[in-house]
Order: sequence, then C-alpha cells, then structure tokens
Amino acid sequence: MSMIVNKVHQAVSHLKNRMFPGALILMYHRIAEANSDPWSLCVTPKHFAEHLEILRDYGSLLHLKELTRKLDDRKSIHRSIVVTFDDGYADNFYYAKPLLEKYDVPATVFVTTGSIDQKHEFWWDELDRLLLQPGTLPESLQLDTGDRTYQWELGEAVNYSQADSQRDRHWRMEAGKDPTPRHALYRSLYHLFQFLPAHEQRQLLDEVRSWANIEPVSRSTHRSLSSEELVALGGELVEIGAHTVSHPFLAKLPIASQLNEIQQSKNHLEEILGYSVTSFSYPNGSYVSETIPIVQEAGFECACCSIADRVQPNGNHFLLPRVVVEDWDSEAFSRWLSKCFSV
Repeated sequence: MSMIVNKVHQAVSHLKNRMFPGALILMYHRIAEANSDPWSLCVTPKHFAEHLEILRDYGSLLHLKELTRKLDDRKSIHRSIVVTFDDGYADNFYYAKPLLEKYDVPATVFVTTGSIDQKHEFWWDELDRLLLQPGTLPESLQLDTGDRTYQWELGEAVNYSQADSQRDRHWRMEAGKDPTPRHALYRSLYHLFQFLPAHEQRQLLDEVRSWANIEPVSRSTHRSLSSEELVALGGELVEIGAHTVSHPFLAKLPIASQLNEIQQSKNHLEEILGYSVTSFSYPNGSYVSETIPIVQEAGFECACCSIADRVQPNGNHFLLPRVVVEDWDSEAFSRWLSKCFSV
C-alpha cells in the first residue's frame, strides 16, 4: 500500500510541477579563474556572461526581495529567476557586477561580515593556499586540539611541483579519490575545522601556517570585499544580504551564539551601508528549527537555504530553496536550466 501511495504522491507532485513550475533561485559564489577550486565555487567570467545572456531571455529576473513580495501578494512566480551569491568575495564586485550591469540582471549578494576589510582568506581557501599550491612542506604534521592529537604524513607529496598542481587542478572535495596525500590532508583538515568556533579555526590555521613556513599573506584573488567595495557593490541592481559573521554551521551552535552570528551580521552591514538589510542565507545551508525564529526576530524578511528545489507559491519565506550553478558553458547551462523547469 505504501508503494502505491508513494507512486500517487510522485505523480501528483510531477503534475503540480508541470502546471506550476515555480521560481528558481540560483546560487553562485565566485566569478573568477582559479588554479585550484576544491569546492567548485568559481564560474569563469566568460561562462557567467553566457549564463546571464541565456537567463535574460529565459524568464523573469527578480531581486530576492521582489520574489518575496510576489509570494506575499500571491502573484504568479512562474519562470521567475533570482541570481544570488554567497560569502562576499571581492570578485563579486570586480567581475560579477560589471556583467550584471551589462546584461541588466539583478542579483543578491550574501556577505559574511567578519571577513569584510580583513587581510586573511576564508579558512577553506587558506587551507588550499597552504596545502594545494606548488612548493615544499615538512614530512609530517601534528596538531593538538586539546581533546585529541592528530598526525599526518605527506610522504612523496612533500614536494609538489607546478606540473603536479596543474595535473590536479580539477580535483574536487566531492571526488571519491584523493590524488596525493596533500589532498587527503586537505580533506582531513576540512573535516576537523568545519565545526570548530572561529577562534579555534584561526588558532589551528596559525599552527598549520607555521608548520608550512608560509607567510600569512592572503592572495588578492581570494580576498573578501572591503567596506568601500561593499558600498559600491550594493545599489538598485545588487541587493546586499547577510550571511552571518564567521560562516559557521549554525546547527552546531548554541542558540545564543546563533543569535549573535545572525543579528551582528545584519547590524554590521546596515552600519556600513546606511540602510536596512532584509535578506539572509544560512551558511553551508545549516540550520535547526530554532534558527528560523531567530532570523525572523532579527528583522529579516526572507532567508535562503541550500535545499535544491524550486520555490513554490506556498513555500516558507525563511527556507527558500536554491540550486547551485557550476562552471558550465552556454550549452551545458541551457540544458541544465531547461531541466530545472521541466522536471
């Protein structure tokens, strides 16, 4: 009986999606060329331009706040599309904004406020800088977290050449196999760091940097927005949203810490911009049921998560689904977009 019920439910859902395909919120992170991109965050400027040209003729392009208003007013969101960016990389200003202006496509950029005006990279990027770039590293690394002592051996990957780096440039974290012990170390350290408080992440990064004997200088290609760039980025075409202070997994934090991360990011952005910030996105798509009222009470009008789906007319404004866009050329992007609206 349950199998029959499931089949009926699937058929109804499929028919509903055909009749009311809803809106699509696209999630980008960076518009940049990159020698290594473990998390598939980068879309090249060339491909992004191709995406925008296709989007402009494909559906109704809206700001996130405009989509939310349509949902409130129960207006049609059929084939509506929203472009969003997470994290707040400086390349959003230097490469994304000129293309958004050229094609007259609105967008919403969610900014991690603790990285504004900072010289350090996001911790996942700094791990890439320390481990996955050409150079020589010591044979073994030992880290003590207080609860446990970890040790890793690099073996033959102590020396990593430019040719090695080029060979491995397409490696991704979601790949099942690590091409070298350096990539295995990156994976291990990511899993070790991901749920730690920001100050513990910085402390351990300092230890890894000291072990690697690499200067604490961030790459200009990987830095976050400055206050001045943030002000210049925001405006009629680009809406600025909040993305917490330190980009944590909110579900792993106490309620009081979640409140601080969410409210302080909003306050900081409004202090810089001089106007209200009403959109939010959950870093890493992480939240618990208690997170949603915190976002509401902080004064946000909507929030995006990382559930891969379309926005439906009766959807939760504080759990708006999004789909990740990768570095596809025009043909692949067009096929993917068509599938998103037809499945």
